[in-house]
Amino acid sequence: MPLTADDLSTFTTKGMVVKRNYVPAHLIDCATALVTDWYRTNLDQRWIAEFTQRTFAPHLSDHRDLLALFAQSGVAGLAAELLGDVAPVTTTQIQIRVPERDLGQAQPEKAMHVDGVACPHLDPAELRTFSLLVGVVLSDISDPAGGALRYVIGGHLRMAEWFRTQWSLGVTAQVPPHIDAEQGTPLLGEPGDVLLMHHLERVSGGGWVAWSGRSFLLWTSG
Repeated sequence: MPLTADDLSTFTTKGMVVKRNYVPAHLIDCATALVTDWYRTNLDQRWIAEFTQRTFAPHLSDHRDLLALFAQSGVAGLAAELLGDVAPVTTTQIQIRVPERDLGQAQPEKAMHVDGVACPHLDPAELRTFSLLVGVVLSDISDPAGGALRYVIGGHLRMAEWFRTQWSLGVTAQVPPHIDAEQGTPLLGEPGDVLLMHHLERVSGGGWVAWSGRSFLLWTSG
């Protein structure tokens, strides 16, 4: 099921498009079981802050059941429609929002940001850009206050203007003040939904997805 003319127009104006119920259930089930098993048996709470900033279960990032969500679902074809030739995707990022009742502590929230721009774990003199963020929802995300990814509609255009007129290498702000102050729109969805988002549109805060088995997979394509 290719991208429609409306999808392409939405991507251009809003910086993102969601394809609902796109990934087959059997691929979702395998990936969800993998992440759930890790969460229930091997989550080390000492690493919560590090995982929240980068990826949960980093040793699973290249697992075949996670990569299959991109390579065997038709999602790779959607990315190619937007980018043309797509570099091979070899790793994934897992993001989870863990309930405080399970942690006994508050999980750090992510401030509004664009990946690769003044990230806390990067040298401010570095800029690691890419073209497209691709995400797959692995469980129900129906509560806007439950840790959903948040984005600023049309934020990619405003970020591009900031880069063009104000940003320079070494700037430590991840987004301009007027975007940093926004709450953003929560991404709500169900297992199998696919998010295609412009790199500069990903100005998400608030954590990601709530967990009681709730998780979100994403890739960056260059």
